[in-house]
Amino acid sequence: MMAQPPAQVSLIHRARAAFHNDLLARRLLSLTDGVPSNADKDSPYSVAVASEILRQLPHGVSTLPKRLPGQTAGALFEQAIRSYIEQTFPSLAHLRPGKWTFPSNQKEIARYEQYAHLDELEKLALENSELAVAIGRNYMIEPDVVIVRYPEDDSVINSEEWIVDENVARRTTMRAANGAKPCLHASISCKWTLRNDRAQNARSEALILIRNRKGRLPHTVLVTAEPFPPRLASLALGTGDLDCVYHFALPELMNAVARNEVAANLVNVMVEGKRLRDIGDLPLDLAL
Repeated sequence: MMAQPPAQVSLIHRARAAFHNDLLARRLLSLTDGVPSNADKDSPYSVAVASEILRQLPHGVSTLPKRLPGQTAGALFEQAIRSYIEQTFPSLAHLRPGKWTFPSNQKEIARYEQYAHLDELEKLALENSELAVAIGRNYMIEPDVVIVRYPEDDSVINSEEWIVDENVARRTTMRAANGAKPCLHASISCKWTLRNDRAQNARSEALILIRNRKGRLPHTVLVTAEPFPPRLASLALGTGDLDCVYHFALPELMNAVARNEVAANLVNVMVEGKRLRDIGDLPLDLAL
């Protein structure tokens, strides 16, 4: 295959820059009294790191008289992440073929094949209070951003070779002929910052997805703009729940903390330990 001309900018490179511009255009990435919107104003180091990250990103930062409310900021970040995924993931069809959607509604996990049984469990719990107490009802979650794959028609499965017929593979969820529901391919938790206990909800939701599935586990990841390394470590370190934490500007973060040995070492541990990656890595990782 012919190599791309050196002057050509890759799709992921363009999409990453467009993502940062989107955050600026939504006034999500902004300044209030000189403090970046993703910084903890009560932490001088958080402000310093966030300011250095902002300095490395495109110009045109808005100045707001007051910060956006937490729910508003969270919703805008979620929209920006979904837009970024919509712009990048479909271009990987040669690596991950399939019928993909990125619904902004209909995100309840019981709609999807691995968790469809939870819908019936919910009905039983509503009819029986003792059962509701025994099993709880904290499993009916709605991830922030989802990637969904639909089952394939036999004509597609057999397009290159006669692979299936009516006598075999009658239970696989890949075949639309088997009446399978769409499959939840990825659950993406979007946290603008990690400055309260609610950030741990991402870990709790990942554990719910792990424990309640019937079938393959979806990708379970978190994307954040948190600038303070110890708070990133609170979710990035360890294994077993989230696949990985993705930072909205990891190279810029690494540059920003380079002069602080403790912070730089902590970020390096997360990166080298494959627990922290850049937003640019996310689409390709989701294609695995």
